[in-house]
Amino acid sequence: MRERIAVLMGGASAERTISLRSGNAVCAALTRAGFDVVPFDPKLRDWPELTQEGVTKAFVVLHGRGGEDGTAQAILEWLRIPYTGSGVLASALAMDKWRTKLVWQAVGLPVIPGIRVTRDAWQRDADAVLDTVREAVPAPWFVKPVHEGSSVGAGAAANRDALVTRIEAALAYDDDVLVEQQVRGRELTVAFLGDEVLPVIEIEAPEGNYDFHHKYESSDTRYHCPAPLPESILRGLETLVVQARDALGCEGWGRVDLLWDGSEAKLLEMNTAPGMTDHSLVPMAARAVCLDFDQLCVRILETARLKGGFSCAHG
Repeated sequence: MRERIAVLMGGASAERTISLRSGNAVCAALTRAGFDVVPFDPKLRDWPELTQEGVTKAFVVLHGRGGEDGTAQAILEWLRIPYTGSGVLASALAMDKWRTKLVWQAVGLPVIPGIRVTRDAWQRDADAVLDTVREAVPAPWFVKPVHEGSSVGAGAAANRDALVTRIEAALAYDDDVLVEQQVRGRELTVAFLGDEVLPVIEIEAPEGNYDFHHKYESSDTRYHCPAPLPESILRGLETLVVQARDALGCEGWGRVDLLWDGSEAKLLEMNTAPGMTDHSLVPMAARAVCLDFDQLCVRILETARLKGGFSCAHG
């Protein structure tokens, strides 16, 4: 009897469109691999329908809040359906860029200086917040919502007026905003699959602006895989990614974004359910080790498990 796999996709986050593209690609790959696949969009269906459908495992490609933040993972634990990716706590932590930074700092991993701005503080006294930010983090800045991905609501600011504009734009998506020092350097990303670290990718976006358009819509962004860096640096990056993953408790598969400033790598963020579209980076890294998209999806599916100590048996 074939395994029945639910591909969790869509959802209600700001990344819904990308999630649907990822999900459709994964559905097609798993179908080709011989699985009985059920596309499942929790924005349109109720979670208990998974058990009614006889689903045996869930492949999570819900991006953003509601799918990548521990919510879907907690429901799947409750339904006792093994699932891909990280567990409840690790997913929730990795989705919170501010607390991810605090954890990495606490264990001595390199991060970019940053400060959190809350909606309440901004509404009470925006001028005081700006003074605090400018004292704590040197200009120029990079501003992003704490709980969003795919560069949604994110952007750079070089002066006070631009900083106000960027903070207010980010607050349109989240109650918490992260303001980091904008450090010039080479953008890198490194995926892991089980215990294996995939080749480092360097991202070369036009004018260094790797925004939503240059991630998903443009063909102008150039990717180098493996990144043209000395072997010793590449090995060091792989070690750093494992340390970053383990500090957050992530597992299964994921992707870590970094910046190389010429002398040291700085950790930016962890992605626990990365994109799986034709522009996505994990499939690109997998191809570099002769793993095609269908094989990659099967390998990810093989990591599916319950993380909460429950039996995988239903009933």
